[in-house]
Amino acid sequence: MSQLITLDYVIFLCYFIGVSAYGYWIYKRKEKVKSGHTATKDFFLAEGSLTWWAIGASLIASNISAEQFIGMSGDGFRFGVAIAVYEWLAAISLIIVAVWFIPIYLKNKIYTMPQFLSTRYNETVSLIMAVFWLFLYVFVNLTSILFLGALAISNLVGGDSFHVIIIGLSLFAIFITLGGMKVIGFTDVVQVLVLIIGGLVTTYLALTKVSETFGLGSSAIAGFGAMMKDADDHFHMIFEKPGPGASVADVNRYLTLPGLTMYLGGQWVVNLNYWGCNQYITQRALGADLQTARTGILFAAILKIFMPVIVMLPGIAAYVIYKNGGLQTEMMRDGVLVGDNAYSAVLTFLPSGLKGMSVAALTAAIVASLAGKANSISTIFTLDIYHKYINKAASEARMLWIGRITILVAMAVSIAFAWSDALGIGGEGGFTYIQKYTGYISPGIFAIFILGFFWKRTTGTAAIVGVLAGFGFAVLFNNFAPALFGPETLLYTAFPNGKGGYEIPFLVAMGLSFFLTVALMVIISLAGPKINPKGLEIDAAMFKLSPTSIVMIVVILMLFSMLYIRFW
Repeated sequence: MSQLITLDYVIFLCYFIGVSAYGYWIYKRKEKVKSGHTATKDFFLAEGSLTWWAIGASLIASNISAEQFIGMSGDGFRFGVAIAVYEWLAAISLIIVAVWFIPIYLKNKIYTMPQFLSTRYNETVSLIMAVFWLFLYVFVNLTSILFLGALAISNLVGGDSFHVIIIGLSLFAIFITLGGMKVIGFTDVVQVLVLIIGGLVTTYLALTKVSETFGLGSSAIAGFGAMMKDADDHFHMIFEKPGPGASVADVNRYLTLPGLTMYLGGQWVVNLNYWGCNQYITQRALGADLQTARTGILFAAILKIFMPVIVMLPGIAAYVIYKNGGLQTEMMRDGVLVGDNAYSAVLTFLPSGLKGMSVAALTAAIVASLAGKANSISTIFTLDIYHKYINKAASEARMLWIGRITILVAMAVSIAFAWSDALGIGGEGGFTYIQKYTGYISPGIFAIFILGFFWKRTTGTAAIVGVLAGFGFAVLFNNFAPALFGPETLLYTAFPNGKGGYEIPFLVAMGLSFFLTVALMVIISLAGPKINPKGLEIDAAMFKLSPTSIVMIVVILMLFSMLYIRFW
C-alpha cells in the first residue's frame, strides 16, 4: 500500500520538472558557446566551466546514492557508527587527492584514467584497465545503484511499482546524462541541496520518534541522547577481535569492519582508489585549473564529514525503535528481518508532504549517481576504446554520438540485470556488495597508480603483472586461503562465516592483496632499467598550498579528530 498522498506526488513532480528544466537550460546555454573540439571535451569533462562549489557538490551528489541511503543506513542498523569510517576516512583521502594526486593529473593533461595508464606505462595496461572499469561500472556500480534505488522507492510508493520505477529512474538519468558533464555538474548542485535538506529532515524526525519512544517528548536532541544510551554498542568506531565462543553477530560485524586491522591497509586502498584513481570521481576536477579543482575537492571533504548524519543515523534510529517494539512490520521482508529496510522504514514517520521531499532527496541521490556513472562509462569507452582502437579518424560529432549511444547501451544493460536482481545484490546487503566486489580489483589498480605517481622506475611489465596479480591475490584471500592454509596464519585470521567455512575480513584481504602486489611490482621493476623514460616529472611547486587550502585542511583534520576521540 502506498505511503504517499497527492501532496507528496506534487512535491516530487515539482522537483523532477525543476531539475529537468534547469538541466535543459544549462544544455542550451552551453550549445551556444561550444563547438568542434571543445564540444567533445565539454561533453565528457565540462572543461573549465565548473566552479569549485559545483565540483564539490557534484562529487558528493555522485557519491551519495542508493548504496549510502539504503546500504549505509542498513549497516547503521546492523553495526552502528563504525560504518561511518567510509565517510570520515574519505575526507582524509580527499585531502591526499587534492594535495598530491590532482596536481599530477593536471600537469600531465590527463582526462581519463586509462589515458594516465597509457601515458605512464603502455597501451596494454590502459586497455586492460579500460575493460576492467567498464565491467565494474556497469555490472557492480550502475546496476546496484539502480536496483537499490528502485527497491527503496517502491517500498514507499507501494504496489507492484518496482519495475516501473527502474524505468523511470533510468529515463531521468539518461535525460541528465545526455547533456554532458557540464549539465551533470551544475544539476548536481541542485541535487545535493535536495538530498541534504531531505536527508536532514528525515534524520530529525527519526530522532524525535526515538525521543517519543522513550517518553521524552518530541526532541531530536533528547532522542539522540536516548539512542546513545540504549544502543551504546552502536556508538563505537573500533570493533574488538572476536574470541572463542563469540556470537555470530559479533563475528559478522568484525568480518565487515575488522577493528584496527582495516586501518592498516584495506580502508586506505578503498578510499584512495575510489577518490583518486576513479574516472567516475576525478572526472569532475580534470577540466578545471589546479586551485579550483583543489578547493572543490576539499569542499567535498568537509561535506563528507557530515554525511553520516543523513545516511547512517536513520539506520541507528531504526534499530533503537525496532529494539523497543516499533517498526516490526516495516523492517521485515518475507518474514525475515532486513537491515536494508531501515531507511524506507524511517520514512514512514514523515508527515505528508515531507515524504515527497524525502523521496525527492533519495531520487536526487540515485539519479545523480546514475548520471555520473553513465557519463564515465561513456567517456572511457569513447575516448579510450572507440577512438583508439575502432575509429581513430572519428570526427568530433561522431564521437559525441558514440558517447550518447554508449550511455543508452550501459543503462539498458543495467536495467536488464537489475530487473530480477540477477546479480544477487539484495542478498549481500547493498553497501557491502559494492565494497566487497570492487575490492577484487582495487588492490591492483591502486598499486599501479601509487607506484606510477611517485616511483619513476616502475615499469609497464610490472604494471601488467600488478593488475593481474592484484586480482589473483584478492581471489585467493577472499575465496581460497582459509581452506588452503588454515584459518590462522602470520598474515591473517579467518573466522567462521556461518556457511560451514572460514572467511578473512574482506578489508584485511584487500590490504594483503595490495601490499603483496606492490612488493611483486617493485621486484619486477628492479629487474628493469634504472631510468624509465615514462616516469612522470614531479615539480615540488605542484604541491604548494594556498592559504585557503591550508585552512580547509586544518578544519577537516580537527573535525575528524574530534569524531574519532568521541566515538573510539
